[in-house]
Amino acid sequence: MVLMKLDPVSLRLFVAVMEEGTIAEAAAREHIAASAVSKRLSELEQTLATELFVRSNKGTEPTAAAFALLNLARGVLNDLDGIFAQMSEYASGVRGHVRVFANISAITQFLPGELKSFMEQYPQVQIHLQERISSVIAKAVADNAADIGILNDGNYGENLTLLPYHDDELVVIAPVGHPLTRKKSVRMQQVLDFDVVGAHPGSVMNNLLTKAAAELGRTLRLRIQVSSYDALCLMVAAGLGLGVMPRKSAQLFLPSLKIKCVTLDEPWAARKLVVAVRDVAALSPAAWLLVQHISEPGRDART
Repeated sequence: MVLMKLDPVSLRLFVAVMEEGTIAEAAAREHIAASAVSKRLSELEQTLATELFVRSNKGTEPTAAAFALLNLARGVLNDLDGIFAQMSEYASGVRGHVRVFANISAITQFLPGELKSFMEQYPQVQIHLQERISSVIAKAVADNAADIGILNDGNYGENLTLLPYHDDELVVIAPVGHPLTRKKSVRMQQVLDFDVVGAHPGSVMNNLLTKAAAELGRTLRLRIQVSSYDALCLMVAAGLGLGVMPRKSAQLFLPSLKIKCVTLDEPWAARKLVVAVRDVAALSPAAWLLVQHISEPGRDART
């Protein structure tokens, strides 16, 4: 096809001649020899099999075909400039698509505000966010199913680079009037005296509570298991048991439900969330901008 043979440089020189009126002035504008411009115009005419200029001792006069080509050429050159501009945006990170897997703690406590401010700054970056449990997140990042993972700090058997994110404090949630709400803090031994509303099987939270109970020689009295913090708080408010969840997540439900937070006095109640990537150097520019936006500054990554 003829269009496949068109040279953007020749089109740009053609437009310059049409706008400047002479080959000499067009050559000066484009910083190229006049003979080279003339050669390009001849080649363009040969490619299109159309006479664009009538040449005489007085110079060159554009034909009707030249005026028709002028609008077409301007459109093509504008499209090419647009392609370059958009690709430059991808290269700099201000445009792109980032796949993020995050656990419920990150999603309910920190990510809404962070993603809002990031997308206000980079509106052309599309973020695809999915909620998953931490073990699934680690595998997804390692398998390239996600660009960025936000999960509980720990060893998941995957080769990942971990960056600091946020501290995460676990608390006990109890219905108003429950005996434990009269205390400033409680130990896990006291929690195990009551029924518990647990997280879904396989979750980090469920494993954490089960392990804590086993270390005390006790059994976790799971009354019901749910898959979200709002469901957990509703079940606790209904008197079906105590719950354990992040403090900032729980505070979202305190005004609307008859529940209270009680400090959980256990070393493992103070957790850390991390940002996980396969390799910082291999991140797309857009993904790296997001990592810089959400990860805690001034601290080193670890693998």
